[in-house]
Amino acid sequence: MTEALSGRRVLIVEDESLVAMLLETILSDMGCAVVGPESNVGDGLRVVASEIDLDAALLDVNVAGQEVFPIAEALKARGVPFVFSTGYGESGLPEHWRGNPTVQKPFTDAAIRDALMAAMNMGMV
Repeated sequence: MTEALSGRRVLIVEDESLVAMLLETILSDMGCAVVGPESNVGDGLRVVASEIDLDAALLDVNVAGQEVFPIAEALKARGVPFVFSTGYGESGLPEHWRGNPTVQKPFTDAAIRDALMAAMNMGMV
């Protein structure tokens, strides 16, 4: 079921090193090419503003004490789909951002896979 994600370049923005490592492992196991992880909003914005091709992104909502929404706006402007990651679930997002694929921490491999596929508008294969 993860073949559809193979080779996809996915940016990780996550400030907790253990969570970032877990996401790297999950994405690598799915065949994704991991970009990052970036541990703060400024570095995440630099990656999004660069010429790096991105297929999707996983964004921790609270990164080093800052909300990740400027990165989400930049990704949206580039047409790059993204998934929010938060301990509060979708209900913890501002109204403007609800409806975007969101995984609640702690998450499973399947939750990451399903959210990425939903964000990229891919059916389950």
